[in-house]
Amino acid sequence: MAETYNNSIFWVDVGKIDPNPYQPRKEFDEGRLNDLADSIRQYGVLQPLVVTRKEAEKEDGGIAVSYELIAGERRLRAAKIAGVLQVPVIIRVGDENNLKLKLEIAIIENVQREDLNPIDRAHAFRQLVDEFGFKHHEVALKISKSREYVSNSVRLLSLPEEIVKALSLGTITEGHARPLLMLMDRPDEQRTLYKEIVYKKLTVREAERIARHTAQDRVRKKSAELDPTLLELEEELSKTLGTRVQVESKGEGGKIMIDFFSPDDLANLIHRIMSKDENTDYQSAENGNGANGVEELKKEETGGGDDDSLYAIKNFTI
Repeated sequence: MAETYNNSIFWVDVGKIDPNPYQPRKEFDEGRLNDLADSIRQYGVLQPLVVTRKEAEKEDGGIAVSYELIAGERRLRAAKIAGVLQVPVIIRVGDENNLKLKLEIAIIENVQREDLNPIDRAHAFRQLVDEFGFKHHEVALKISKSREYVSNSVRLLSLPEEIVKALSLGTITEGHARPLLMLMDRPDEQRTLYKEIVYKKLTVREAERIARHTAQDRVRKKSAELDPTLLELEEELSKTLGTRVQVESKGEGGKIMIDFFSPDDLANLIHRIMSKDENTDYQSAENGNGANGVEELKKEETGGGDDDSLYAIKNFTI
């Protein structure tokens, strides 16, 4: 039987072919599928699909035959769009229950023939590792890539959901993900850089430069004898506003710089700032270093200050 099926091409009804449950590709470009369907209408399916044959006993004692796809889901989908009733297939014998091989072939076929989006590829690699016991270097050998390529792909899944979705949709490139991964321990800075990439259309090199500067600047601030109260305030503001905030002190005054990347972003920032009304809790200021601004703020809350302004920390500009 194996000799009959293997390496031979058969024509099978498209309705009898079930999709591969281990298909790594989750997103199929509708426009490209339609283009492939047009080609199939004109020339037919030029390359056979790869399937396994499944048999199930029917109630009347007969045998029901169906097929499960191993490779060629784009061709199968496009053939259905084109209205084709039968497609050429190669039937792999002995692989019916070999789930590891089905996934392996599906990944290799997709990686080599048409690039998966980075997230689908990362999920596929992780599935090979988690469910089928592959090591990263073993996956790399299968697809003729380096171990680092596989490991870096899987690392993409550790990014925040918003960034993962952007990678999947092609809003940002895999190259942009590298500098974002550099800021995994700085989620606020990471999200800000992501917004800069999207709204300012940064190149990969520009994003990498910002990420390196951010990391170096954080080290510099920690190593320098800077006011820890201001550093804490800067971090809290960044976290609250969801963007990069820099607080610079000069004498008794200074300035606060808040990044925004679109009119909507600015409107959202203004809304957040304005919503911090008289109910704002200023208790965190009590742990300051005795700066005049903090003391005046406490006086203001108790009615002991002479200044009628809401904020007693003077000379700060936004």
